[in-house]
Amino acid sequence: MGPPCAPTRPCRRLARVQSPTDSELRDLFAATRTIAILGANTEPGKPAYYVPQYLAAHGFQVHPVNPNFVGRSLFGHPVVASLDELDTAIDVVDVFRRSDALMAHVPEILAMHPLPKLVWLQLGIRHAEFARTLRGAGIRVIQDRCTLAEHRRLFPA
Repeated sequence: MGPPCAPTRPCRRLARVQSPTDSELRDLFAATRTIAILGANTEPGKPAYYVPQYLAAHGFQVHPVNPNFVGRSLFGHPVVASLDELDTAIDVVDVFRRSDALMAHVPEILAMHPLPKLVWLQLGIRHAEFARTLRGAGIRVIQDRCTLAEHRRLFPA
């Protein structure tokens, strides 16, 4: 068997790790109905508030997750403490947590049924081991990109 990467054929190992193309991002957004916001915030000036607010305004069902705001409602849904408390299938987990907090969320992400198709780490958030673990379970991971900026760029008003 030849090497996994050759000049005449794409590298299958790297293709899963590289950033998605614009066409792939359009397809991902088009296939997405439900988004869990891990680290949602109640302050309108914070990205963890205005990004999910934008997504909800553009037709996505946005489910806020943050133990500090349980009992409140955001974006038309009650805030839950953890991903395992969500009572609906989630297509995308959009993460607004510091990189050093990510590994603690791996068990709850892997316990979701069905598994999310995508875990999206917002701008400034990267974690190689976290991404590698989720990819190993068949979950696509996007790192260090903003869902609002990408959606707005790909679907201008």
